[in-house]
Amino acid sequence: MKNIEKLAFKNFDVKELNQYLTTKTVPAKTTLLYEGDIAQNIYFVQKGLLRLWNNNDGDDITFQFFFEDQIVSSFESMYTNQPSSFSIESIEETTVKVLTREKMAKLLNNHEELRQLFTQIICQRFIDYTHYFLSRIKENPQERYHELIEKQPQILKRVPQYYIASYLGITPVSLSRIRNKKS
Repeated sequence: MKNIEKLAFKNFDVKELNQYLTTKTVPAKTTLLYEGDIAQNIYFVQKGLLRLWNNNDGDDITFQFFFEDQIVSSFESMYTNQPSSFSIESIEETTVKVLTREKMAKLLNNHEELRQLFTQIICQRFIDYTHYFLSRIKENPQERYHELIEKQPQILKRVPQYYIASYLGITPVSLSRIRNKKS
């Protein structure tokens, strides 16, 4: 994903935006949103790494990773005011700027440029999910792994193997076999 978030805020008064944000640092393996809860916050990752995931009858399915300068929330939950299908969890110690739903509504009502930015972010997220969905249908695990190497190498450097396996839709043992074949 392109860092639309980082680029777009260049034209916005950061001092004004910071009035609406709180800073929070959490240790690794901290859940910021539990599946089944209604999302109340958007998280701007300053430092660290988050993942968006779902529990499918005890199986961990990772949908996306979020690094520095990216934004994450369960947007579907926040928009519909319905329980989230996802959890958001830190993989490493992470510092985030937190924007509450109420403050976001106020910002978006008062600033057209931020409304446009959030529309771009949501559209990019939709594109990412569409790509993820299609890769699960069309590509075999080896192809998904090779695409990960080419397009998202930062995941391989910072994310534990069992989360990578979950993201690719395979077991850690299968991932190990694929990695060994590549070597």
